[in-house]
Amino acid sequence: MGFWSNLVAPITKPSITAQNAPMVVPDTQGLLTLTSGIGISRNEAMSVPAVARCRNLICGIISSMELTTELKATDEEVPNLPWLNQISKSAPNAVVLSWIVDALLFYGTAYLEVTEIYQDDNRPARFEFVSNNRVIAQLNHNSTFVDEYWVDSKSRPMSGIGSLVTIQLGGEGILANGARILRAAVDLEKAASIAAATPVPSGILKNNGADLGDKEVAGLLAAWKRSRQERSTAYLTSSLEYQPTAFSPKEMMMNEAQQYMATQIARLCNVPAYYISADMNNSMTYSNVQDERRQFVSLSLQPFISAIEQRFSMDDLTPNTQYVSFDMDSGFLRANPMERLNVIEKMLNLGLITVEQAMAMEELSPNGNN
Repeated sequence: MGFWSNLVAPITKPSITAQNAPMVVPDTQGLLTLTSGIGISRNEAMSVPAVARCRNLICGIISSMELTTELKATDEEVPNLPWLNQISKSAPNAVVLSWIVDALLFYGTAYLEVTEIYQDDNRPARFEFVSNNRVIAQLNHNSTFVDEYWVDSKSRPMSGIGSLVTIQLGGEGILANGARILRAAVDLEKAASIAAATPVPSGILKNNGADLGDKEVAGLLAAWKRSRQERSTAYLTSSLEYQPTAFSPKEMMMNEAQQYMATQIARLCNVPAYYISADMNNSMTYSNVQDERRQFVSLSLQPFISAIEQRFSMDDLTPNTQYVSFDMDSGFLRANPMERLNVIEKMLNLGLITVEQAMAMEELSPNGNN
């Protein structure tokens, strides 16, 4: 079974937010429909450009970071367990981590299915990502603990091969917390699409002459509709008059509404508005871009990063003398060459590192070549 097949959802029941049993389940049970009946699916939410942009920013940056293992006592980096280098056999880590963060963003919980275990300690050795709408949790009679997980309507064990490892963000995802905002944004996109498909506002054809029969009226309306689809102008006889009954997109302030919704979605996803072009007064400059990136990681990405790091560092996955972390000094937060060299030079002068360690920091081989 390939990685993509794990994302196909044969059942449409929403997942229930829970950690590995026995853990307490929130009273809301992760349902994605509010009491007022307003609900939103992930696919609908992703049809809104602002949501897709926020999702791709958060998932793309985190999934590009490398996972490392360090000793708790000394913070010394040690070799990773094999599964940390490749979580799934069917996809690279960048893809699997992206879907994990995606599930945390939209649902608040991500699921990994154990596909292999180590024989010496029975710890998981490999995983496959499982989409949330394939998972159902069976609760106890008080609805406080998970008794059993079901995937594709099949019961799963609570440990060993086939069991589920859950990663929790510590709250509900945006599909539950932002259902009203996301539904409004989806409806606004639909309204804009309809307005683009029908540039002339909806209206009525008023007949100032003799009354027409039902067939004549149906034919006239069909001809009018066909004419408006095929050309930008139409001809009306002296007895016919077109009267608009709807506001134009300009009158409806649709552009302003879309900009407002983009700002609201940025707030919902905890992403700076200027990152999705929702803030038109941004004064971003090259000199402060690195500080802005650090702030974005600290305030927006850190909850996702911490959820993954701490779950991967738990005793059932990693030896209790070690912990897992993301390499924050590469990729998105990597400083420019001059800044890095200035830092390395000061560390060398203070005797904090050796020349060999400095070369390793710049990914240089001992002879100075890449």
